Amino acid sequence: MEFYLYKSNSLRGEITIPPDKSMSHRAVMFNSLAAGKAKISNFLMGEDCLSTISVLKKLGSKIDIDSAQNVITYGQGMNSLKEPKEILNVGNSGTTIRLMSGVLAGRRFRSVLDGDESIRRRPMGRVVKPLKMMGANINAKNNNENAPIEFRGGELKNIDYDMPVASAQLKSALILAGLRSKDGITINQPALSRDHTERLLGFMGATIKTKGLKIQVKPSNINGVDVVIPGDISSASYWLVAGCIHKNADLTIKNVGINETRSGIISVLNRMGANIKMSNKLDYSGEPVCDINISTSNLKATIISGEEIPLLIDEIPIIALAAVFAEGETKISDAEELRYKESDRISLTVEWMRKAGAEIEELKDGMIIQGNGKITGGKFSSHGDHRLAMTLGIASLISENPIEIENPEVSNVSYPKFWETLKIIGN
Repeated sequence: MEFYLYKSNSLRGEITIPPDKSMSHRAVMFNSLAAGKAKISNFLMGEDCLSTISVLKKLGSKIDIDSAQNVITYGQGMNSLKEPKEILNVGNSGTTIRLMSGVLAGRRFRSVLDGDESIRRRPMGRVVKPLKMMGANINAKNNNENAPIEFRGGELKNIDYDMPVASAQLKSALILAGLRSKDGITINQPALSRDHTERLLGFMGATIKTKGLKIQVKPSNINGVDVVIPGDISSASYWLVAGCIHKNADLTIKNVGINETRSGIISVLNRMGANIKMSNKLDYSGEPVCDINISTSNLKATIISGEEIPLLIDEIPIIALAAVFAEGETKISDAEELRYKESDRISLTVEWMRKAGAEIEELKDGMIIQGNGKITGGKFSSHGDHRLAMTLGIASLISENPIEIENPEVSNVSYPKFWETLKIIGN
């Protein structure tokens, strides 16, 4: 499939974004391991989250989806999972394969996690290594670095682990293993990353203590809880940038989750001079939520690096587009993790933006963008990466010439109605 997209004269309207992908994964996974029935409202029915449901069902979890698209779980406790009769296919979901590694480590049955071609390229050694240190019997391809990953029992013990990278997926896998270990686990983070796992499991009764960058987990059972999923700030990021860089824009994005470990893009755009207003602040199952208004802005360049990177890692491709329309030089560094996502998002972002007329330089761990205010259009591939596809979609709104996108439907992984919304707000 290919899309031809054209410049928009104005951007106006209210946008309801998809539910948070990270929280949808966690809510169904944790409630399936908990004791008791629970309802998850506003669940993201994207391909990645449906992969998590599929894997859990193959492990014996009972999960229903009602007529209102609520997900209903019937948890039977932490040790209720059963040996699967087939390989557990996670599709394209890195969250599923990494978090489920923590769930399956040390189980008294054999299981195998696998996924698509992209998943088989992504680094899994960072998860496999500490789980093996805990005593799990795990084997994976390429010296335990790549999927498929095989689990064959083991006795989980306590370790005091220094994480090599600030990764919410790695942290979550270790927490989930620690809940079933003999004495728990201590995790030392190099920097903060999204904390949905700690918040939700604590809400469900798990014994988790966080002090600074240290997390201590004790063996725990958890209880099922009803969860309302807020709107995904990663999905909101496309409209936030669109509203900033378009010359005639006024958008309101409804019910956006603004957890401080996820809202780095708001901090960056505020620093760049974006016209952002927040209203209607609420609490959804322990997560802060609000409406966000964004309008045409005169952006200034900035530097993005260090401990800020884990708070906006998924938003860097769209932030790079904002930097093209900011006065001065924007530098993004310490983001080498982007090379190991669904695609090498550093190289591919630099490649398409340079082809479209932007002044951009590739770094080993990021990029440097000179704000020349120029996107000329052209034909580009999404390379099977939903975030690159949607970034190209936003670029079309301000491009001098049409943008043609190959394989745009990959956006369904996280934002099933993205192209429909793009058409509605632009005119």
